Amino acid sequence: MTDKTRNRFDLKGKLAIVTGASRGLGRAMAVALAEHGADLVLVARSEKGLDQTADAVTELGREAVVCPFNLANAESVPDLMDAIEKEAGLPGILVNNAGTTRRAPATELELADWDAVMRVNVRGLFALSRELARRLMARERRGKIVNIASLMSRVARPGTTAYAASKGAVAMLTRSLAVEWAAHGINVNAIGPGYFKTELTRPVYEDEAFSRWVRQNTPMGRWGEPDDLAGAVVFLASPASDFVTGQILYVDGGWLSLV
Repeated sequence: MTDKTRNRFDLKGKLAIVTGASRGLGRAMAVALAEHGADLVLVARSEKGLDQTADAVTELGREAVVCPFNLANAESVPDLMDAIEKEAGLPGILVNNAGTTRRAPATELELADWDAVMRVNVRGLFALSRELARRLMARERRGKIVNIASLMSRVARPGTTAYAASKGAVAMLTRSLAVEWAAHGINVNAIGPGYFKTELTRPVYEDEAFSRWVRQNTPMGRWGEPDDLAGAVVFLASPASDFVTGQILYVDGGWLSLV
């Protein structure tokens, strides 16, 4: 196959880590990568959920390695990477999807809750990205890192102070790492989902007044479904995005076009 006719979205021979892969957006993105040929390392706190995602990956004929791990324990990330390399090899793709939130008015938000959000959404993401980048650089290998930012990397609403701050940090961390690691052939980009139906958003999705507000303020008139991220993650993980770095691709049904 010539360079002009090859499939630039082909991920055959690639190994990808997806964090937060036990359900929702993480599961959908892991399956999308497998559909395009990648083998998967699935990371999350829940082994039960990871097994279900692994089944979906193996049904597509791809390999899946399950690694239960809590990214709040950032100091143990080197041990996680050692275990991954021993089991599956060195991944060339990392999708930093794991995240958490705590909802409260800023005046009532406990510092422990603030720390819990930052520990996973920012500190854990940085620790895993840094560890993979160190190993890729040591072997002079290229790589793709895809962070999951948020609509709230750009906008905010009451009661989401810690989450919005963490996702703003993810956006700037994406740009900073992209600049530092570009010379090493490591692309760092982010996806900014809008309002999606997930377990994390269930409390607000099931609030009919809020759900109606979301639909009314989204030009496409609906909440996002996990599968709506498939194209974005495959693009940013594949050779199709080789000259794209430091970018945040918002998948929001047109929300930000109205802001």
